Amino acid sequence: MPRVDPYRNYNFFIEIDALIVGGFTECTGFGASVDPIEYREGSEAPTARKLPGMTKYTNITLKWGLTDSRVLFDWFMGFTRGVIDRKSGSIVQVDIDGVTEKTRWNFYEAWPAKWDGPDFNATSNAVAIETLELAVERMERA
Repeated sequence: MPRVDPYRNYNFFIEIDALIVGGFTECTGFGASVDPIEYREGSEAPTARKLPGMTKYTNITLKWGLTDSRVLFDWFMGFTRGVIDRKSGSIVQVDIDGVTEKTRWNFYEAWPAKWDGPDFNATSNAVAIETLELAVERMERA
């Protein structure tokens, strides 16, 4: 059987509805958990049953190099003014060729919960990075 190497974590892109956005340097935080509910009836043994409770999805954090594009910043600022515009999207991992789609995670009803601007430092030659945190209602691997 031939050896199968794992996919590289640097070959990915983000799709968000009709938003045209540049490349991202980092995408973190996508995951889910199910809260356990402890339940015990009076006639049962002195230990509780654990039942599945509410499913919670963690926020997705996107980081990218600062450019002239204001698309994501303006989306966030719309929410600060009461313009509710939820979007769905995907995190797509591609093969080492940078083209062939290998895995996809779809997220739904996302909205920008937090934006962080770049940190500036005159003694550094690093790229200025913006950060956007997306609250999502649901996520699934496609």
